[in-house]
Amino acid sequence: MAGHSHWANIARKKSAIDAKRGKVWSKLSKAIIVAARMGGGDPDANLRLRYAINDAKAVSMPKDNIERAIKKGTGELDGGNLEEVLYEGIGPAGVAIMCEILTDNRNRTAPEIRKLFEVCGGKLGATGCAAWTFDRKGVIVIADDKTNEESLMELAIEAGADDVRHEDGSYEVVCEPDAYSDVCDAIAAAEIETESRDLTWVPKDTIDLSVDDARNVLKLMERLDDHDDVQNVAANFDISDEVMAEIEAAG
Repeated sequence: MAGHSHWANIARKKSAIDAKRGKVWSKLSKAIIVAARMGGGDPDANLRLRYAINDAKAVSMPKDNIERAIKKGTGELDGGNLEEVLYEGIGPAGVAIMCEILTDNRNRTAPEIRKLFEVCGGKLGATGCAAWTFDRKGVIVIADDKTNEESLMELAIEAGADDVRHEDGSYEVVCEPDAYSDVCDAIAAAEIETESRDLTWVPKDTIDLSVDDARNVLKLMERLDDHDDVQNVAANFDISDEVMAEIEAAG
């Protein structure tokens, strides 16, 4: 399992559980605030905002919460002063980790993220310490019972995608960032339901992990993902099916 795909699968399952608890609403509100601040409060004219609102609706965020977040972003309400920050670090076994942050207080967030790395055997690093091993890509994930590979491939490539991969019961459509909007729009126009869509960090190479290292890396990834200010986390690890089965068997 490649690092992006493997963690993405875990994160999607975790997100579904968190959504039931309302834990993802805070992160989605921040995404809406920043989108509205950057491109205005009209989702018809602001693609980033439209996607953020769609994501919020998908986890049953109340309409009032969405509207309040938009107003914070446009300055009609206080609370829209969020900063986008990219933190890079090295986890157990030398795994490179990228954390996309939205925070209203960098002086609070940085020590908290640094502490999470340290307690899990890693270290928050300087700018550039991890980014060199990743490519910035758009990744759209679709369950393989929602479409067929041939038609999806034709649709996605025509819209500007680089590749369509089939793995673990899902298709991954991969594209360059500047083609992301067109590819998302083409998939939406074809009325194909997506499991997730993100501009994220995809590793160029991956590190194979032992059982012990895999446990520690997954613990760090989950703790980072649980932090309210972390919007997205990516890493360059690989966990074999055998190692993952051993971890799951141990509980």
